[in-house]
This record gives sequence, C-alpha cells and structure tokens, in this order.
Amino acid sequence: MDEREARKLIVEIGRLMYDKGYVTSSDGNISYRLGENLILATPTQVSKGRMTEDIMALTDLDGKPLNDKRVSSEIQMHLLIYRMRPDVNAVCHAHVPHGTAFAAAGLSIDAPILSEVILTLGCVPLTAYGTPSTPELTDALKPYVEHHNALLMENHGVVAYGKDLWQAFDRLETLEHTAKIAILARSLGGANDLPKDAIEKLINIREKAGYLTESARCQACGYLQETGISCGSDKHLNSEFQNANSNGSSAKISLTREELIELLSQAANNRS
Repeated sequence: MDEREARKLIVEIGRLMYDKGYVTSSDGNISYRLGENLILATPTQVSKGRMTEDIMALTDLDGKPLNDKRVSSEIQMHLLIYRMRPDVNAVCHAHVPHGTAFAAAGLSIDAPILSEVILTLGCVPLTAYGTPSTPELTDALKPYVEHHNALLMENHGVVAYGKDLWQAFDRLETLEHTAKIAILARSLGGANDLPKDAIEKLINIREKAGYLTESARCQACGYLQETGISCGSDKHLNSEFQNANSNGSSAKISLTREELIELLSQAANNRS
C-alpha cells in the first residue's frame, strides 16, 4: 500500500472507531508501517472522527519527526510493536468501553468461551499499568508483544495490531465484541468454557488455515497449559503466564446479576 492509500484508509478507520464509540474526543491513535524505517501515524490532539488525509505525521522507527505534523506522544507504543514484530504493519490503540472495562477491573480476556476468538485472535492478556507516553508503558507491554495480537493496558485501554490496517482494526473489533459478550454472559450466570479437545482442534485449524501462527501457542493463556499445548519453549510460556498472573490478569471479581445489569445500562446510556 502506498502512502496516499494509507492516509485515506487511516481516515476511514478513524471514523469507524469514532462512530462505534471506541474513542471519544482526541482519544486513541492509528499507525501504518510504510517502509522499513518509515511510519505514518495520526497526529496528536485530533478527533479520530474528524481527520483528513493531509494531517498525518511521519516518523522513523526511533520516533524522529519526518514532516511538520506533531505525532501523538503514545507513538512509542506503536514503535515498540513494529520493532518486535516484523510481521506487523499496522497498530490501532483505543479505549473501547467493554474491553477497557476489563482492563480497569484488572481482568484479562482469556477464557475459552468463543471458538471464533480462539481461531482469529487468541488470548488478550492484561499488562501492568504504565503511565501513558512514558517508558513505563512500553516496558509493561514488552513481555507480551511477541506472541499476542492485542493487549489490555491496565487502567488505560487496548491496543491491537496486524499485517495491515484492516486486520489491526478487525482484531480491535473482535476484542471489544468478545468483552461485551463475556459481560453479558456473566449477567446470565456465567459462560461455559469450551472443552479441552475442542480447544486443541481449534488451535490446529487456525494454524493450518493461517489465522495465527504457532507463536500463538506461547500466549499467556491458562487454558493452553491446561490442555497441554506447548509453544516449544515451556520455560518462556510459564514465565509469561506467571507475569500475567502477577499483573492481576488472573484476578477474580464478584458482581451480583443486578450490579452487572446496572453496569450495562449505564454503558448504554453513556453511548446514547
């Protein structure tokens, strides 16, 4: 994709994010890797629903400005992902309501309740809180970037990434949809996990179909360990899983059905 097409698509995806309520005001940011050392990104302090193609910022992989547009201070989060993942060419960061609710509650999205999520996204771990726009944030993300395709940032928001802009956005959308379903299922008494043999079949299918690579076997998911699925480096998997636990992603919260329904009602009212 050339720069002109990328600018046009970033504007389109920004409007989608805004229209869906994934961002408000000047929240969130989007970037695209144009070349080995060239990043196109949304500018700072601009609504993603009111962008134009001419306002995009250009930087190199070190964050050095390459035009007169001021990039978001959160660009370092994007650059970390590009440096660690050569297969990634696009990053979307947003404050999606249901996904961010998980992050604010100290919960990861890692329960095996939906086959489509296991196939196309995998687990979404919770990373430790880091002050936005500082090295604290990138340091917290670093242990998880290699094997995951989306992350929850504690008390902050979410980030999703992929081979192109549409895949990054689709993963963001899948994360938010999954979080919403999980909250609704809790209000009905809780979701049922898929059985171990079904999880194993889904993981084999996703690898054969090319949805995810074997790297996703190293994700910080409790159900991967429970089913005996190995990423080829048990030491790495155990370390990452333990990090997720220490960051609170295994924490449990208890809400009554009435409290959950009230929470959903408030979210719906805020959206309207």
